[in-house]
Amino acid sequence: MARRSRKVKKKDIDQELLAAIFNVEFEWKQIRSIVEKSIEPTVDGQKREAIAQAKYLFLLREARRRKISAIRYTK
Repeated sequence: MARRSRKVKKKDIDQELLAAIFNVEFEWKQIRSIVEKSIEPTVDGQKREAIAQAKYLFLLREARRRKISAIRYTK
């Protein structure tokens, strides 16, 4: 019975990870769009874009390490 609860917990964590990936991807693309459209992008804006991109890539690597596919999980 302990194995069943562990798998349920892993599945929940995997779904949270996928949700975080989609949220951070949206945030990163939104910041990137703002910086690209700016006449004079600020250093702060460029730093925020770099941080958002780093978060997104980190979460993607974690999903790959955990062998998570967005196709397997539906909302």
